[in-house]
Amino acid sequence: MTPQRATLAGLLAILLWSTSVGLLRSLTEALGPVGGAAMIYSTCTLCLVLFSRFPSLRGFSKGYLFGGGLLFVCYEIFLSLSIGFAANRVKAMEMGMINYLWPSLTLLFATFINQQKSSLGLWIGVAIALVAIVWMMKGESHWLPLVMWQNILTNPLAYAAAISWSLYCNITKRLARGKSGNTLFFFAVSVVLWIQYTASSRPPMAFSLTTVLELLFMGASTAVAYSARNTGIQRGNMALLATASYFTPVFSTLLAAIWLHTVPDLAFWQGVAMITLGSLVCWWATRET
Repeated sequence: MTPQRATLAGLLAILLWSTSVGLLRSLTEALGPVGGAAMIYSTCTLCLVLFSRFPSLRGFSKGYLFGGGLLFVCYEIFLSLSIGFAANRVKAMEMGMINYLWPSLTLLFATFINQQKSSLGLWIGVAIALVAIVWMMKGESHWLPLVMWQNILTNPLAYAAAISWSLYCNITKRLARGKSGNTLFFFAVSVVLWIQYTASSRPPMAFSLTTVLELLFMGASTAVAYSARNTGIQRGNMALLATASYFTPVFSTLLAAIWLHTVPDLAFWQGVAMITLGSLVCWWATRET
């Protein structure tokens, strides 16, 4: 494959991952927050197995398998439930944006876990990203530090998701040894969600042709995205892919707004732009010469 096609494959992965917030909300509205998430991750697991087979446990470090696996499972469950239990579609999109604190937090945690060199700009970038969340969520109230704390208490799963994925990215870099346990981890997520679904009150799942097609698309897109991402990383233009990945909040908001037929207000779009800016500032502060 040529470098140009590999780069296009990497860009396709970014685009496919950007559909996750809108699809998660649409499917959990039809199938329930827990049952919908269980169906989503079961379908994703099946598609990953069909595309790449179930991985052997040989060669995995125990730290990555258990520590990284636990963080992966927590992230996917926290994210899906925060979006599924959101009061409405705009709130679900807000949960998705809180999730996109993870690029800034990943680089922040990297300075402690992986001894990543950085400058003062890293802290400025993280501050911009946090202010963006407050700006989106404050509504008609005044900007106060207390607003951020109240928002964290109101939406703990979304913040826990961002922190979990940030830690997972650093654990993976340190312990994965070039291996990927994504298929195994997706399977674990689906098992945990089915256990939770069985143990809780279970509203009926409202299957329709649209729901089935969305499930199949999300499962297939997840498998294709992981494959395309690996191709892009190995053979594509990494500088372009790295830069494009920091604009995922913008792509995600646009696609979710189209998919969910929802138009966020101006403050929301301003917050999306600030989250993207904060991530780019963090990247600039930690980039290698």
